[in-house]
Amino acid sequence: MNFIQVDFKVTPYEEYIADILAAELGEMGFDTFVPTSDGLQAFIAEDAFSENELKALISDFVIETSIDYNVETIESKNWNEEWEKHYFEPIIIDNECVIHSSFHKNVPKATYDIVIDPKMAFGTGHHETTSLVIGELLTMNLEGKTVLDMGCGTSVLAILAAMRGAKKLLAIDIDSWCTENSIENIELNHVSGIEVKQGGAELLEGLHFDIILANINRNILLADMEKYANCLTAGGELYMSGFYSEDIPLIESEANRNELKLVKSKLKNNWAVVKTVK
Repeated sequence: MNFIQVDFKVTPYEEYIADILAAELGEMGFDTFVPTSDGLQAFIAEDAFSENELKALISDFVIETSIDYNVETIESKNWNEEWEKHYFEPIIIDNECVIHSSFHKNVPKATYDIVIDPKMAFGTGHHETTSLVIGELLTMNLEGKTVLDMGCGTSVLAILAAMRGAKKLLAIDIDSWCTENSIENIELNHVSGIEVKQGGAELLEGLHFDIILANINRNILLADMEKYANCLTAGGELYMSGFYSEDIPLIESEANRNELKLVKSKLKNNWAVVKTVK
């Protein structure tokens, strides 16, 4: 069976925009995604492809941005091999946590070994924001804590939190691909206590958490921070990432408005993570 490869160029490029594009393409039947420096490659079975449907998706895209694409017909590929060859290599974070896929061989040893088979190109730990939050998780006392992984992607953060002793976890994402993949990854890692839900911050009403991890993007964090603050226990901690260092003052201002005190920030290649306490 032949496949269609579509190369997308996003201008201006932001990784979260490419992630949203991949999520919408997934609803069309695209099932493999490879990131590029300015967009992504997406693959779909030839008999499932509709260029008219693709044009409509781009025309009605939820974010105002420029998306150009090129379509090419290719022969069937071993997609796991393509991931291994072109993108997803095992990664070790802070010499304590290794993240790899089930098809990797000779994986380095680490205290925490996490298996992630991503359906899309995020949540593998390679992006600075994910690795920053993982670095924070490795320093936390999570024993017996309740944890929310908001915008969970592959649920790599929730999985690590469970491995480090969190007793009850909720992983939420608006994208059905992410929630399906989260369930698969949770099973792969044989961890328990993680509930997965599809939706947004509206699901948080009446819930309470000791720790919230929100690795999304600046605008969503600013819009939903009040809801995060409302479901934090007294003294609870909200960790936010998905934005640049220059966005920290905006994040801190909104945090202060919601009785959250910024106590720590850390940068990696101009991406930021901040810790706030209620």
